Amino acid sequence: MALVNMKEMLLKANKEGYAVGQFNINNLEWAKTILLVAQEKNSPVILGVSEGAAKYMGGYNVVMGMVKGLMKDQNITVDVAVHLDHGTTFEACKAAIDAGFTSVMIDASKHPIDENIRLSRQVVDYAHPKGVTVEAEVGIVGGEEDGITGKVQYAKLEDCVRIVKEAKVDCLAPALGSAHGPYKGVPKLGFDEMDAINKAAKVPLVLHGGSGIPDDQIKKAIARGTAKINVNTELQQEFAKDLRALLADPKNDPVYDPRKILGPSTAGIKRAMIGRMEVFGSIGKAAK
Repeated sequence: MALVNMKEMLLKANKEGYAVGQFNINNLEWAKTILLVAQEKNSPVILGVSEGAAKYMGGYNVVMGMVKGLMKDQNITVDVAVHLDHGTTFEACKAAIDAGFTSVMIDASKHPIDENIRLSRQVVDYAHPKGVTVEAEVGIVGGEEDGITGKVQYAKLEDCVRIVKEAKVDCLAPALGSAHGPYKGVPKLGFDEMDAINKAAKVPLVLHGGSGIPDDQIKKAIARGTAKINVNTELQQEFAKDLRALLADPKNDPVYDPRKILGPSTAGIKRAMIGRMEVFGSIGKAAK
Protein backbone atom coordinates (compact mmCIF):
# COMPACT_ATOMS: atom_id res chain seq x y z
CA MET A 1 0.00 0.00 0.00
CA ALA A 2 1.41 3.38 -1.05
CA LEU A 3 -0.53 5.94 0.95
CA VAL A 4 1.68 9.04 0.98
CA ASN A 5 1.53 12.79 1.42
CA MET A 6 2.00 15.08 -1.58
CA LYS A 7 5.48 16.45 -1.01
CA GLU A 8 7.69 14.03 -2.94
CA MET A 9 4.88 13.35 -5.42
CA LEU A 10 4.69 17.03 -6.45
CA LEU A 11 8.43 17.68 -6.33
CA LYS A 12 8.94 14.74 -8.71
CA ALA A 13 6.24 16.12 -11.00
CA ASN A 14 7.91 19.55 -11.06
CA LYS A 15 11.29 18.03 -11.79
CA GLU A 16 10.04 15.79 -14.61
CA GLY A 17 7.62 18.28 -16.17
CA TYR A 18 4.18 16.78 -15.57
CA ALA A 19 1.28 17.33 -13.16
CA VAL A 20 -0.57 15.00 -10.81
CA GLY A 21 -4.35 15.04 -11.00
CA GLN A 22 -6.49 15.59 -7.95
CA PHE A 23 -9.76 13.81 -8.70
CA ASN A 24 -12.49 14.41 -6.16
CA ILE A 25 -14.37 11.44 -4.74
CA ASN A 26 -18.04 11.35 -3.75
CA ASN A 27 -18.75 7.72 -2.84
CA LEU A 28 -17.47 4.15 -3.16
CA GLU A 29 -17.91 4.03 -6.94
CA TRP A 30 -15.85 7.18 -7.41
CA ALA A 31 -13.04 6.15 -5.07
CA LYS A 32 -12.81 2.64 -6.50
CA THR A 33 -12.84 3.83 -10.12
CA ILE A 34 -10.21 6.52 -9.59
CA LEU A 35 -7.87 4.16 -7.74
CA LEU A 36 -8.23 1.41 -10.36
CA VAL A 37 -7.61 3.81 -13.25
CA ALA A 38 -4.51 5.21 -11.53
CA GLN A 39 -3.22 1.67 -11.00
CA GLU A 40 -4.01 0.65 -14.60
CA LYS A 41 -2.20 3.70 -15.96
CA ASN A 42 0.65 3.55 -13.42
CA SER A 43 -0.01 7.13 -12.39
CA PRO A 44 0.26 8.80 -9.00
CA VAL A 45 -3.09 10.19 -7.89
CA ILE A 46 -4.60 12.54 -5.33
CA LEU A 47 -8.06 11.78 -3.96
CA GLY A 48 -9.71 15.11 -3.23
CA VAL A 49 -12.34 15.19 -0.48
CA SER A 50 -14.28 18.38 0.20
CA GLU A 51 -15.84 19.04 3.59
CA GLY A 52 -19.27 18.53 2.03
CA ALA A 53 -18.30 15.26 0.36
CA ALA A 54 -16.78 13.94 3.59
CA LYS A 55 -20.01 14.72 5.41
CA TYR A 56 -22.05 13.05 2.66
CA MET A 57 -19.94 9.89 2.85
CA GLY A 58 -20.31 9.69 6.63
CA GLY A 59 -17.26 11.54 7.93
CA TYR A 60 -13.49 11.66 7.61
CA ASN A 61 -12.97 8.32 9.35
CA VAL A 62 -15.39 6.63 6.97
CA VAL A 63 -13.52 8.08 3.99
CA MET A 64 -10.17 6.81 5.23
CA GLY A 65 -11.56 3.39 6.09
CA MET A 66 -13.02 3.08 2.60
CA VAL A 67 -9.83 4.23 0.85
CA LYS A 68 -7.54 2.01 2.90
CA GLY A 69 -9.81 -0.97 2.37
CA LEU A 70 -9.96 -0.39 -1.37
CA MET A 71 -6.20 0.01 -1.65
CA LYS A 72 -5.61 -3.25 0.20
CA ASP A 73 -8.27 -5.40 -1.46
CA GLN A 74 -7.71 -3.99 -4.96
CA ASN A 75 -3.91 -4.23 -4.61
CA ILE A 76 -3.25 -0.54 -5.33
CA THR A 77 0.50 0.03 -5.41
CA VAL A 78 0.81 3.48 -7.03
CA ASP A 79 1.31 6.48 -4.77
CA VAL A 80 -2.00 7.81 -3.44
CA ALA A 81 -2.57 10.95 -1.38
CA VAL A 82 -5.87 11.61 0.41
CA HIS A 83 -6.33 15.36 0.49
CA LEU A 84 -8.88 17.61 2.21
CA ASP A 85 -9.99 20.03 -0.49
CA HIS A 86 -10.84 23.57 0.62
CA GLY A 87 -10.74 23.03 4.35
CA THR A 88 -12.25 26.24 5.68
CA THR A 89 -11.12 26.07 9.31
CA PHE A 90 -8.29 24.74 11.45
CA GLU A 91 -10.80 22.41 13.10
CA ALA A 92 -11.77 20.83 9.76
CA CYS A 93 -8.13 20.30 8.83
CA LYS A 94 -7.36 18.84 12.27
CA ALA A 95 -10.28 16.42 12.02
CA ALA A 96 -9.11 15.20 8.61
CA ILE A 97 -5.52 14.81 9.81
CA ASP A 98 -6.63 12.93 12.92
CA ALA A 99 -8.65 10.56 10.70
CA GLY A 100 -5.56 9.74 8.63
CA PHE A 101 -5.68 12.14 5.68
CA THR A 102 -2.17 12.52 4.29
CA SER A 103 -2.63 16.08 3.05
CA VAL A 104 -4.93 19.05 3.69
CA MET A 105 -5.76 22.37 2.10
CA ILE A 106 -6.50 25.28 4.38
CA ASP A 107 -8.45 27.75 2.28
CA ALA A 108 -8.27 31.03 4.18
CA SER A 109 -8.16 33.05 0.96
CA LYS A 110 -11.32 35.00 1.88
CA HIS A 111 -9.40 36.59 4.77
CA PRO A 112 -6.81 39.38 4.57
CA ILE A 113 -3.34 38.01 3.87
CA ASP A 114 -2.12 38.35 7.48
CA GLU A 115 -5.01 36.19 8.74
CA ASN A 116 -4.53 33.76 5.82
CA ILE A 117 -0.91 33.34 6.84
CA ARG A 118 -1.79 32.92 10.53
CA LEU A 119 -4.38 30.20 9.86
CA SER A 120 -2.15 28.45 7.34
CA ARG A 121 0.76 28.40 9.80
CA GLN A 122 -1.54 27.03 12.52
CA VAL A 123 -2.47 24.12 10.24
CA VAL A 124 1.17 23.59 9.20
CA ASP A 125 2.30 23.46 12.83
CA TYR A 126 -0.23 20.69 13.49
CA ALA A 127 0.23 18.83 10.21
CA HIS A 128 3.97 18.69 9.64
CA PRO A 129 4.90 16.79 12.84
CA LYS A 130 2.42 14.12 11.67
CA GLY A 131 3.91 13.90 8.18
CA VAL A 132 0.96 15.64 6.55
CA THR A 133 1.41 18.17 3.74
CA VAL A 134 -0.43 21.51 3.57
CA GLU A 135 -1.73 23.48 0.60
CA ALA A 136 -2.80 27.12 0.88
CA GLU A 137 -4.61 29.48 -1.48
CA VAL A 138 -3.92 33.13 -2.24
CA GLY A 139 -6.39 35.23 -4.20
CA ILE A 140 -9.84 33.86 -4.97
CA VAL A 141 -10.67 31.11 -7.46
CA GLY A 142 -13.96 31.99 -9.12
CA GLY A 143 -17.13 29.97 -9.59
CA GLU A 144 -18.85 27.58 -7.19
CA GLU A 145 -17.98 24.12 -5.92
CA ASP A 146 -19.63 22.32 -3.02
CA GLY A 147 -20.60 25.54 -1.26
CA ILE A 148 -17.32 27.34 -2.00
CA THR A 149 -18.10 30.42 -4.07
CA GLY A 150 -16.19 33.45 -5.17
CA LYS A 151 -15.47 36.04 -7.82
CA VAL A 152 -12.02 35.71 -9.36
CA GLN A 153 -9.42 37.78 -7.54
CA TYR A 154 -5.85 37.43 -8.80
CA ALA A 155 -3.17 36.45 -6.33
CA LYS A 156 -0.54 39.06 -5.55
CA LEU A 157 3.09 38.04 -5.94
CA GLU A 158 4.16 39.48 -2.60
CA ASP A 159 1.37 37.65 -0.78
CA CYS A 160 2.39 34.35 -2.37
CA VAL A 161 5.98 34.79 -1.30
CA ARG A 162 4.97 35.75 2.22
CA ILE A 163 2.66 32.77 2.81
CA VAL A 164 5.29 30.29 1.64
CA LYS A 165 8.03 31.90 3.72
CA GLU A 166 6.01 32.62 6.86
CA ALA A 167 3.53 29.74 6.95
CA LYS A 168 5.88 27.09 5.49
CA VAL A 169 3.19 25.56 3.26
CA ASP A 170 4.20 22.72 0.95
CA CYS A 171 2.34 23.86 -2.16
CA LEU A 172 0.40 26.93 -3.22
CA ALA A 173 -2.77 27.58 -5.19
CA PRO A 174 -2.50 31.11 -6.57
CA ALA A 175 -5.77 32.29 -8.12
CA LEU A 176 -4.90 33.33 -11.67
CA GLY A 177 -8.10 33.20 -13.67
CA SER A 178 -9.36 29.64 -13.20
CA ALA A 179 -12.79 28.87 -11.78
CA HIS A 180 -14.75 26.06 -10.18
CA GLY A 181 -17.64 24.55 -12.10
CA PRO A 182 -18.40 24.87 -15.84
CA TYR A 183 -16.68 27.76 -17.62
CA LYS A 184 -18.66 30.39 -19.48
CA GLY A 185 -16.45 30.96 -22.50
CA VAL A 186 -12.77 30.05 -22.73
CA PRO A 187 -10.74 30.61 -19.55
CA LYS A 188 -7.64 32.77 -19.80
CA LEU A 189 -4.99 32.10 -17.19
CA GLY A 190 -2.40 34.61 -16.04
CA PHE A 191 0.72 32.85 -17.26
CA ASP A 192 3.11 35.77 -16.69
CA GLU A 193 1.95 36.03 -13.09
CA MET A 194 2.18 32.25 -12.71
CA ASP A 195 5.75 32.25 -13.96
CA ALA A 196 6.73 35.04 -11.58
CA ILE A 197 5.11 33.29 -8.60
CA ASN A 198 6.77 30.00 -9.51
CA LYS A 199 10.21 31.59 -9.58
CA ALA A 200 9.73 33.61 -6.40
CA ALA A 201 7.79 31.20 -4.17
CA LYS A 202 9.79 28.09 -5.06
CA VAL A 203 7.11 25.53 -4.16
CA PRO A 204 4.92 23.39 -6.45
CA LEU A 205 1.88 25.31 -7.69
CA VAL A 206 -1.71 24.06 -7.78
CA LEU A 207 -4.32 24.83 -10.42
CA HIS A 208 -7.93 24.68 -9.25
CA GLY A 209 -10.81 24.46 -11.71
CA GLY A 210 -8.95 22.16 -14.10
CA SER A 211 -12.13 20.95 -15.83
CA GLY A 212 -12.61 22.71 -19.13
CA ILE A 213 -9.25 24.46 -19.37
CA PRO A 214 -7.89 23.95 -22.94
CA ASP A 215 -5.03 21.47 -23.27
CA ASP A 216 -2.55 24.07 -24.48
CA GLN A 217 -3.18 26.20 -21.38
CA ILE A 218 -2.77 23.16 -19.13
CA LYS A 219 0.62 22.46 -20.69
CA LYS A 220 1.68 26.10 -20.30
CA ALA A 221 0.71 25.96 -16.63
CA ILE A 222 2.76 22.80 -16.09
CA ALA A 223 5.76 24.46 -17.75
CA ARG A 224 5.38 27.29 -15.22
CA GLY A 225 5.56 25.15 -12.10
CA THR A 226 2.05 23.74 -11.76
CA ALA A 227 2.41 20.23 -10.33
CA LYS A 228 -1.15 19.54 -9.13
CA ILE A 229 -4.33 20.09 -11.13
CA ASN A 230 -7.78 19.68 -9.58
CA VAL A 231 -10.53 18.03 -11.63
CA ASN A 232 -14.06 17.47 -10.38
CA THR A 233 -16.74 18.95 -12.64
CA GLU A 234 -15.60 17.11 -15.77
CA LEU A 235 -15.78 13.71 -14.08
CA GLN A 236 -19.20 14.51 -12.64
CA GLN A 237 -20.49 15.60 -16.05
CA GLU A 238 -19.29 12.43 -17.79
CA PHE A 239 -20.67 10.20 -15.03
CA ALA A 240 -24.04 11.97 -15.24
CA LYS A 241 -24.06 11.65 -19.04
CA ASP A 242 -23.60 7.87 -18.88
CA LEU A 243 -26.09 7.52 -16.03
CA ARG A 244 -28.78 9.47 -17.88
CA ALA A 245 -28.22 7.47 -21.06
CA LEU A 246 -28.54 4.20 -19.15
CA LEU A 247 -31.77 5.25 -17.44
CA ALA A 248 -33.24 6.66 -20.67
CA ASP A 249 -32.82 3.34 -22.49
CA PRO A 250 -36.20 1.50 -22.33
CA LYS A 251 -34.52 -1.88 -22.09
CA ASN A 252 -33.20 -0.84 -18.68
CA ASP A 253 -36.67 -0.05 -17.27
CA PRO A 254 -36.75 -3.33 -15.30
CA VAL A 255 -33.31 -2.68 -13.77
CA TYR A 256 -33.40 -1.65 -10.11
CA ASP A 257 -30.16 -3.10 -8.71
CA PRO A 258 -27.98 -0.04 -7.90
CA ARG A 259 -24.89 -2.00 -8.85
CA LYS A 260 -26.25 -2.36 -12.37
CA ILE A 261 -27.04 1.36 -12.57
CA LEU A 262 -24.08 3.03 -10.86
CA GLY A 263 -21.44 0.49 -11.90
CA PRO A 264 -21.72 0.96 -15.69
CA SER A 265 -21.93 4.75 -15.27
CA THR A 266 -18.42 4.84 -13.81
CA ALA A 267 -17.19 4.40 -17.39
CA GLY A 268 -17.69 8.16 -17.70
CA ILE A 269 -15.42 8.79 -14.72
CA LYS A 270 -12.74 6.58 -16.24
CA ARG A 271 -13.03 8.18 -19.67
CA ALA A 272 -12.68 11.71 -18.32
CA MET A 273 -9.89 10.79 -15.93
CA ILE A 274 -7.73 9.13 -18.58
CA GLY A 275 -8.22 12.10 -20.90
CA ARG A 276 -6.99 14.49 -18.23
CA MET A 277 -4.03 12.31 -17.20
CA GLU A 278 -2.90 12.12 -20.82
CA VAL A 279 -2.75 15.91 -20.96
CA PHE A 280 -1.16 16.19 -17.51
CA GLY A 281 1.57 13.72 -18.52
CA SER A 282 1.26 11.62 -15.35
CA ILE A 283 0.67 8.24 -17.02
CA GLY A 284 3.57 5.91 -16.29
CA LYS A 285 5.01 8.29 -13.71
CA ALA A 286 4.22 6.37 -10.51
CA ALA A 287 7.23 6.30 -8.19
CA LYS A 288 9.31 3.15 -8.44
